[in-house]
Amino acid sequence: MSNTTMSIRGKIIFFEERNFQGRSYECMSDCSDMTSVLSRCQSCRVESGCFMVYDRPNFMGNQVFMRRGEYADSLSIMGMRDCIRSCRMIPMHRGQFRMKIYEKENLTGQMQELVEDCDNIMERFRMSDCLSSQVIEGHWLLYEQPNHRGKVLYLKPGEHRSFRDLGVSTTRFMSMKRITDSCC
Repeated sequence: MSNTTMSIRGKIIFFEERNFQGRSYECMSDCSDMTSVLSRCQSCRVESGCFMVYDRPNFMGNQVFMRRGEYADSLSIMGMRDCIRSCRMIPMHRGQFRMKIYEKENLTGQMQELVEDCDNIMERFRMSDCLSSQVIEGHWLLYEQPNHRGKVLYLKPGEHRSFRDLGVSTTRFMSMKRITDSCC
């Protein structure tokens, strides 16, 4: 079976006000800065696909994974401090998943390879930290707490030498999950 990333059409609609009120903006791809089209975004509706939304422009800051559904109050439901400022559509990956996680920044320190979800890196690998990674295949979500809880970080294929460079408020992640068709 070959590994491919499929461009399944995603569609998300953002609204300036809570409860799907005010001006709206329909998005079917990445949007690095929504302030050019909406003064703020406080609710949204995901009609298809999966998206990551960010509370800062350029895919920075706190992130929330969003699947099909309605989010009438993005501030309280998703724990965003401010409103949504950018979004990224997550392509669906078919095939194998593979990621190397490293205990320290710059892909150094203890290394472990993952091909499936990991509920707790401390219990499974005796790693106290995960501060950098190399995603070889697939798309992954990293969580700051065990059992896929807490703040989340989306990683696409490539080297991620320092999670600090991705603008997240936490740089320590303790569990990982593959983004599969069943997630969306």
